[in-house]
Amino acid sequence: MFNDADHNFMARALELAALGLYTTSPNPRVGAVIVKDGEIVGEGWHRRAGEPHAEIVALAQAGGRARGATLYVTLEPCSHFGRTPPCAQALIDARVGRVVAAMEDPNPQVNGRGLAMLREAGVDVRCGLLQAQAHALNPGFISRMSRGLPWVRLKVAASLDGKTALRNGTSQWITGEAARTDGHAWRARACALLTGIGTVRDDDPLLNVRLVQTDRQPLKVLVDSRLEVDLQAKLLGSGNVLIVCAADNPGKETELRDRGCEILKLANPSGKVDLPALMQELAARQINEVHVEAGFKLNGSLLREACVDELLVYMAPSLLGDGMGMFDLPALDQLEARTRLQLDAVDRIGSDIRVLARIEREAPSVPPAPVG
Repeated sequence: MFNDADHNFMARALELAALGLYTTSPNPRVGAVIVKDGEIVGEGWHRRAGEPHAEIVALAQAGGRARGATLYVTLEPCSHFGRTPPCAQALIDARVGRVVAAMEDPNPQVNGRGLAMLREAGVDVRCGLLQAQAHALNPGFISRMSRGLPWVRLKVAASLDGKTALRNGTSQWITGEAARTDGHAWRARACALLTGIGTVRDDDPLLNVRLVQTDRQPLKVLVDSRLEVDLQAKLLGSGNVLIVCAADNPGKETELRDRGCEILKLANPSGKVDLPALMQELAARQINEVHVEAGFKLNGSLLREACVDELLVYMAPSLLGDGMGMFDLPALDQLEARTRLQLDAVDRIGSDIRVLARIEREAPSVPPAPVG
């Protein structure tokens, strides 16, 4: 169905889509290439919500040369009016002869309708070329559309013996500069950065993106059941903070709101923050990817409550001995009860090792995210 040229042009479309890694949220990352007589005559990528989609940018560049040409696009062209008009109709109007899509759009408003529109207009439509690579660019968007949940990536920096801090809480810095910079790149692609009150109390993090260039800062989410956060905590300084609690504290709530924070109450029967409900709420707010940097207690709670999809672990070539672990998980009596992981990538980052692993589930719905 697809030849070498098809693969090469779709690979170029995927390269373009990746340019939107930090900017397109809540929209998917999409790239498009228009080819006429074996030559690229137009290409584009979606930069941010509200701006033209990749197909429209490519059509504008191609002009009249789009007539009879082939469009390679990493995601099915949309068929509905959103912030912008439907791309499928624009392609029909431009008289494109062939459309090759990497994957169907999981958005229920599209979900095959864009491809159907094109076929009904007489366009030769193919789908499925480099589908896995296209999926990997948008794990959060796919997850939110198909499961009603964001894609949750839990990041940990640890010694080779699995310790994230000394017994006295000292943890800066276990990993090297290259790993820390790489970690900020993963922060930058997320829609929300999540941490817990223990980490804020012990480390007082800014919880923002600083070590890579980006013009968008993710939402900061603090899990703080009893609203214990210090009003001078660094992460409160720049606004854009959602504090999730489980108990009323009217005075503290007022002070936090005066500092620009939003307060959300989500309690479970045990009086803690309802973490699964929090993930549903974040998805409802169009959060695609959540990047977690928390302590071992919240890490363990997120894992126990099946809120984590992927682990991003940096292992430093050192041993810390009797320190703090990565996850607070209960002791097991049988190996069959262990949490199983699927290793997706193991890479050296500076002097450290980066491991990307997915939580194994019976029917995984989203492929691994791209690395690097």
